[in-house]
Amino acid sequence: MREVYEVDSDTLLLVASDRVSAFDVVLKEPVPHKGAVLTQLSAFWFRKLAAVMPSHFLTADADEIAERVPALATEREPLAGRAMLVRRTTPVPFECVVRGYIAGSAWAEYGERGTLAGEPLPEGLVESARLDPPIFSPATKAETGHDENVSFSHVAAALGLALAERLKRASLALYEAGRGYARPNGIASCTRRAITASRTSSPAATLVASTRIPSVARKASGRTMRRLALSSSVRSSH
Repeated sequence: MREVYEVDSDTLLLVASDRVSAFDVVLKEPVPHKGAVLTQLSAFWFRKLAAVMPSHFLTADADEIAERVPALATEREPLAGRAMLVRRTTPVPFECVVRGYIAGSAWAEYGERGTLAGEPLPEGLVESARLDPPIFSPATKAETGHDENVSFSHVAAALGLALAERLKRASLALYEAGRGYARPNGIASCTRRAITASRTSSPAATLVASTRIPSVARKASGRTMRRLALSSSVRSSH
């Protein structure tokens, strides 16, 4: 779970806690170091894929964050490893998913109807079969509830064909770049997900790979960070 703080009109601070949520329920027991691991994994991929597609990512280094936001200069310890400074963006209300193998919810739908988000797939596929070429399989991204697979035509109807095509091309490029790095290291990339956003609300704005950001964010300051550290399990007690 992430806490979101407003630094200024253009910048947000994301702090990943060790708390865990499942099906919209926050579990009582935190997972030690979970927030730091997830933040650093995200930072690695944002840096690795920067040449493929720009992102909202600015830095995940606590010293750099403190330098950019002087009010947090005394908060390096709770921020270290688990905080990320990002550009504020306007999210597109769809999760862009690329599937390289048929598994999970895609396999469940295929087993029932032979489709993925209503689009027909070849007959005779087995679970975890490789999809070649990979398939762009977007999903809804509502503020509440669970993701729901939707067709490309659904996205095009909601956003316009031009933007939908840009999202598809960008998503497939990110997947191929990620798979190109992972496969030589013995990792099969089943799916790759990105919440894609624009730097402004303009339809012609530059697309950036981003995380979903709530519309309301709290002000980032030393005081709020101290309260966060005490009340939100940012520093695990384990």
